[in-house]
Amino acid sequence: MASLITGVDFVSVPTQDLERAVQFYGETLGLERSVYVPERNYAEFENGTVTFGVVNPEKMGIGPFKPNANHFALHVDDVAEARKALEERGVSFIGDTFDTGVCHMAFFNDPDGNALLLHHRYAPRQSEA
Repeated sequence: MASLITGVDFVSVPTQDLERAVQFYGETLGLERSVYVPERNYAEFENGTVTFGVVNPEKMGIGPFKPNANHFALHVDDVAEARKALEERGVSFIGDTFDTGVCHMAFFNDPDGNALLLHHRYAPRQSEA
């Protein structure tokens, strides 16, 4: 049977302040802004694999604001270097950089409390499947 789902087009990133989110994702993180429709409470940012659709759900009438507690893992070539650059731009990280034995991760939140992390896999994944 052929798969009905062939990919992920975008993920929603909720915000209470579109301008603050646009500044964070565009300037602080340095992602390319591809769509900006402030009158519709919406912007899109490209990261190379999946689009971040930044939305103000309350102003769009699609529900209450709730920050995403499930981390979006943002790929970087060097977690320590990327973390240092973001700290210099005012980003506060949660704890030390975590080494799983196959990857490095550094956890932080956007200004609305959405969970993000820097991620770099340095060893092959060991699958038990």
